[in-house]
Amino acid sequence: MQQICDDLEAEQAALDAIVADLSEERWRTPTPAAGWDVADTIVHILQADLAGLQAVEDPAGFEQVKAGLARGDREFASAYGRRGGRSGAEVLEWWRDSRGRMLAAFRALGPKDRIPWFGPSMSALSFATARLMETWAHGQDIAVTLGTAIEPTDRLRHVCHIGVTTRGWSYANRREVAPEAPVHLELVAPSGACWTWGPDDAADRITGSALDFCLVVTQRRLLGDTELRCEGEAAEGWMQRAQAFAGGPTDTDRERAGLAS
Repeated sequence: MQQICDDLEAEQAALDAIVADLSEERWRTPTPAAGWDVADTIVHILQADLAGLQAVEDPAGFEQVKAGLARGDREFASAYGRRGGRSGAEVLEWWRDSRGRMLAAFRALGPKDRIPWFGPSMSALSFATARLMETWAHGQDIAVTLGTAIEPTDRLRHVCHIGVTTRGWSYANRREVAPEAPVHLELVAPSGACWTWGPDDAADRITGSALDFCLVVTQRRLLGDTELRCEGEAAEGWMQRAQAFAGGPTDTDRERAGLAS
């Protein structure tokens, strides 16, 4: 649990580093996510952090908010804070406070402790991993917007793991049945290590960089805009549908990936 919290903290710090010195004009630059500028993206991350904090510290209160949202009684932003007239610098301080409190709450948990969420409850370990994945994915939007990059690290293994475990979800979310054929993944980590998932003798295979795989499963890149190699219909079909996050089925496009000409 301490290791995933350390990795989550490091991922947050990497994103913090590329926004820390932005001018107010840059904070207001539109991102590939329609309707969101850079500050809006950080607000979205911190709202989920605050929801996670409440889910740990006040699960009954969280369930009340969840029920209210399901009834349409209130908006997520109303429950966990609106940007309002905050400047970019004020948003950054708000995020630093919210993520620090969330991490402190996570560090007090065991990896198998259950945390309620908007779907099924999650183990504390899985929950922290999901927060890392979302922080990294939205960080890619911000980096593309600012014309910079967040250096890939082996923390991407956490994102890869979620990408693998959500294969079935990527089909079910579209009311489709996932193929029974196993898929073997062989991905090159930023450090140069080889990461594998799935049976070695599987006929369907995906090979390439861990970064490309993470960009595809978080819908930050089209498969055709990466160097991932898919062999077999099950492998190709999965990558065309991949969605490592909750919510209704979505598809990326070049504009959403920040690649529009």
